[in-house]
Amino acid sequence: MALVTSRKMFQMAYKNGYAVGAFNVNNMEITQGIIQAISEAKAPLILQISKGAREYASMSYLRAIIDVAVRENPDIPICMHLDHGDSFELCKQCVQDGFTSVMIDGSHLPFEQNVKLTADVVKYAHDHGVVVEGELGQLGGIEEHVVGVDDVSAHLTNPDQAIEFIQKTGVDSLAVAIGTSHGAYKFKTEPKLAFDVIEKIQKKAPGFPLVMHGSSSVLQEFKNLINKYGGKMPDAMGVPEEAITRASKMAVCKVNIDTDLRMALTAKIRQVFAEKPGEFDPRKYLGPGREAIKQMVLHKLKVLGCAGRASECL
Repeated sequence: MALVTSRKMFQMAYKNGYAVGAFNVNNMEITQGIIQAISEAKAPLILQISKGAREYASMSYLRAIIDVAVRENPDIPICMHLDHGDSFELCKQCVQDGFTSVMIDGSHLPFEQNVKLTADVVKYAHDHGVVVEGELGQLGGIEEHVVGVDDVSAHLTNPDQAIEFIQKTGVDSLAVAIGTSHGAYKFKTEPKLAFDVIEKIQKKAPGFPLVMHGSSSVLQEFKNLINKYGGKMPDAMGVPEEAITRASKMAVCKVNIDTDLRMALTAKIRQVFAEKPGEFDPRKYLGPGREAIKQMVLHKLKVLGCAGRASECL
């Protein structure tokens, strides 16, 4: 089947209490690892492409890889999503490039400017059958071009503003700030997420899908492997998986995962280089890295509760 929007995915996720994994892709091996897990688990999938990924691999290469994945998995609904679009022009270009979902991130702007920018993107995208994700409130940490705030607790999404934002923009989903943070070094102590923000928005806008950014868990398995084989990530800490599961049973229908993919790939490559220092065949270290991504994604699908849900999202 062809690429789909996330509309049906979010309807079913909200109704049945799970979230769809949105995984960032930068190359063939990462995409293959994700697809292999999704195909095995029969889960719906959102493949995210960031501005950095477009600059690294070029859209033509990434689109070709995704086209193969879609063609080889006709029973899996796959949405191609722009992650953290930062301008109307970029979102417009991605719509023209065949994306089925785009995010416009105006969270750093004053409220009314964010509303106007998001509404402009929504109008253009909807005219072309594409759905739009907006963002209100700000996260911490750093992810590619996105630099967060230092004190996430002071920049949480205001539930009343969120309802006004949804009504004024016509946006299809909303990324909310509830205390998460981008990157591997998210927190100094275990975070306490603001589930009350989700609950208040859910009460005021029942059925409306929310999105969690900065939601990688920085899995200890991969952090330990990286550190064992020469890395230095002693203070890396992510979002507890039980918190992600709890949010997925509420109004959160999409959970973004990027850092965990990078860590899985890097950990296995480091292990191969350490155990086989003479290895020079990329297939011999990228292959194990791809398998590590597959196993990590299979684990995440259980955390999100979306394994086995592909058919209901078609």
